[in-house]
Amino acid sequence: MMTILGLAVISMLISVFMAETTEGFAAAINQAGTLRMQSYRIASSLVHGPSDDTVKPVSTTEDLIDEFEERLFSPRIHNVLEKGPSKRVQAAYQAVASQWQTDIFPHLRVYLELLALNSDFSDIRHEVTKQQAYFLSNVDGFVNRIHHFVKVLELDAEEKNSQLRIIQIFSLILILLVALVSLFLLHINVLRPLRDLLACARAARHGDFTVRSRYLSEDELGQLGHAFNVMAEDLSKIYSDLETRVQEQTAHLERSNRSLELLYKTTRRLNDSSLESEVQVALIHDIEDLIGVNSGTICLGRPGDASGYQLASTNSLNNRRQADLLGNCQRCIRDGTTHTFGADTIDGKRVNVFSTPIRDQAEQFGVLLVEFSEKEALEEWQQRLLEAVASHIALSINVAQRASQGRMLSLMEERSVIARELHDSIAQSLSYLKIQVSRLEKSVSEEHDQESILSITQVLRSALNGAYRQLRELLTSFRLRVNEAGLMATLENTVREYADRSGMRVELVDRIANCRFSPNAEVHVIQIVREALSNVIRHARATTAQVLLECQPDGIVRVRVEDDGIGITGENGDMMQHYGLTIMTERAAWLGGELSITETDSGGTRIELTFSISGSDHTLSHENLFQKMNNARNKA
Repeated sequence: MMTILGLAVISMLISVFMAETTEGFAAAINQAGTLRMQSYRIASSLVHGPSDDTVKPVSTTEDLIDEFEERLFSPRIHNVLEKGPSKRVQAAYQAVASQWQTDIFPHLRVYLELLALNSDFSDIRHEVTKQQAYFLSNVDGFVNRIHHFVKVLELDAEEKNSQLRIIQIFSLILILLVALVSLFLLHINVLRPLRDLLACARAARHGDFTVRSRYLSEDELGQLGHAFNVMAEDLSKIYSDLETRVQEQTAHLERSNRSLELLYKTTRRLNDSSLESEVQVALIHDIEDLIGVNSGTICLGRPGDASGYQLASTNSLNNRRQADLLGNCQRCIRDGTTHTFGADTIDGKRVNVFSTPIRDQAEQFGVLLVEFSEKEALEEWQQRLLEAVASHIALSINVAQRASQGRMLSLMEERSVIARELHDSIAQSLSYLKIQVSRLEKSVSEEHDQESILSITQVLRSALNGAYRQLRELLTSFRLRVNEAGLMATLENTVREYADRSGMRVELVDRIANCRFSPNAEVHVIQIVREALSNVIRHARATTAQVLLECQPDGIVRVRVEDDGIGITGENGDMMQHYGLTIMTERAAWLGGELSITETDSGGTRIELTFSISGSDHTLSHENLFQKMNNARNKA
């Protein structure tokens, strides 16, 4: 490109130079051509003069001569001569100028001087005629010299134009040759390497990093090819390393999927079923399928135990059971840590056994044993997965034990409630009946009057009716179930029941808003309300009653039952103290609250229970429950 640009610039400069040298040739040729005409004009002026009037011919000829000299030595011609024309042009001009100055002009000057004299024309006629004849005889030769000068000017101008044309053609040919050579070099040194690099790039784009660039010269494309080869080599290594990493990550994901699948199956089996041997055997089979071990065993036992209990196992009784592990808990459990040891089977083969503790928090329930070949070893992820499965098994065992203990405690609590209710009602009534029977026996043995005996029998009948009524209420209380719709729905049923039984109007006021009661709190609240309404029906002689349940934003609950009856003075107060107050006060204590019994302004009775929702489930522990059960037995 630089060569083409240089040739173009040189060609332009030469063209400009040639155009500069040829500038003025046309004007010089035209000026030189006018010299011929001017020569003939001078000859014409000489032919037509002199006459009697000599002034006019002299001035005309003189003007023509001055004009000739002005044209002969004009800048148009001298500018061309100063630019260095050819020698023939200079010689032709020198011939014309020399002949004019040495031959033509002197005679014309003599001619003009003769005419300029004031003497008689006849005296100078001969000399004037002579000078005229001389000019006229030499004018044709002089014109030929001028014509020759014009011709060589034309030839010189044509030669310069030809030279310019040749230079331009030559420059064009050189530019074309350089362009062809440049295209060839471009094809060899640029296009081929670029195609080679593009082919390598396409191969690399399709994942083939084995292709290498063959163009490795010292120019830029060669350096680019070398850089591409280095890059391809590095990409090949990186791609190979990425494939290895992808394989590793794929294997890791497969292990993770297998681990998650095993944990999912373990959780599903342990949550959906109880701790039956079939469930545990299915769980061990899942471990065998997903981890790739030979067999497994779940054995219950703690460190230091002499023997354990085999909860589930997939070992064959005749072939795969470890002969030297039967009854050897110390080897399997050790100090309660994960370990691997060797064992011999009945058929004489040597196997490795992986033991991991089945532990939940600080309590160990047993071990999970898996058997694999002696030449193999469990990977770290397999060991961690087995430990996780063992922890799930331990959690399931712990949950099952806690559920069993919970059912036992619930049974004991229910029995305690029954004992308390029987003690506070039926047992006291029976004690009272026993005393009345003793009175009756004494009256009969002492032969008291009939009226005294009948009074005792009336008391016995009243006490029996009261005991029967208390038994019915206890049976109703024991059959009580909290409605799925909630506490208020159950209370509505209770209020409707007591209103229908007594015929009085019972109003229920609901102000619990969005408070949520525990099942324990709901049962105790319902029982207290039932006991209070029962006392109202039996003792208050009331026409209306109101049950109010209110829950404040801070979780404080207030339950109030009031009536318009006769109040709690006198016998009613004693009966209330005997039958109802003890039961309701104890239930309030179970809720962690307080129970108060006061009179209303109208003389009726107001029973009010206050407790906190947050403390209603944690007021009495199981130890307190057992203590109350023991106290109830002692009182009985």
